[in-house]
Amino acid sequence: MKPYAENAEKKGQISTMFNNIAKYYDFLNHFLSLGIDRSWRKKAIATLQEKQPQSILDVATGTGDLAIEANRQLKPKKIVGIDISVKMLEVGEGKIQKQGIDDVITLMEGDSENLPFEDNTFDAAMAAFGVRNFANVTAGLKEMVRVLQPNGKLVVLEFSKPTMFPFKQGFNFYFKYILPLIGRITSKDKKAYGYLYESVQAFPEGQDFLDLLTNIGLKNATCKKLSLGICAIYTATK
Repeated sequence: MKPYAENAEKKGQISTMFNNIAKYYDFLNHFLSLGIDRSWRKKAIATLQEKQPQSILDVATGTGDLAIEANRQLKPKKIVGIDISVKMLEVGEGKIQKQGIDDVITLMEGDSENLPFEDNTFDAAMAAFGVRNFANVTAGLKEMVRVLQPNGKLVVLEFSKPTMFPFKQGFNFYFKYILPLIGRITSKDKKAYGYLYESVQAFPEGQDFLDLLTNIGLKNATCKKLSLGICAIYTATK
């Protein structure tokens, strides 16, 4: 699933798309989700409380919201956020510097499928609403596992598809028609928020994603649905 031309490389398209919408991204996230996205991130980070990781990798960090929440809750020694969109990282850097936490959180440009870190580097690895944007989901997850220390924890927060009638029908109408329209008018990118809906439909959610985590060698894979199934928190250990 690609946001623009089908015959072009996905990574470049994803980078372009997020560069285009970077300055609108945080506003639209909070506005279009009615602010619920903040509670999703809080709950995702809460799954790491037991481990108390001191070094954390945030893949597809975007504007750094998940990394900032991890610092707030966990107070680790180091968080590294990596993303392919320079413009998103610039917005994130501004937020991190404003909060005075740039001594803990470092953001850097990079590719999820070719992480610039040694094996067994981080106590935890996480991603929020980014895994479905990987050019190759399995390859990106394997890289996250590679840089995890033994017994390290993986946390993935990702959209899913509600199944409860009539919420499913109402949400699908909003997600497919209303949300892309607002996103297009606000961000001026005609494709980005239509791609959001399409990429969620194509993503291997629920048991399929749990099976994928198990197949790449992770243990104790779990899935917790949030907000009547709008999104889900996946966890597993190396």
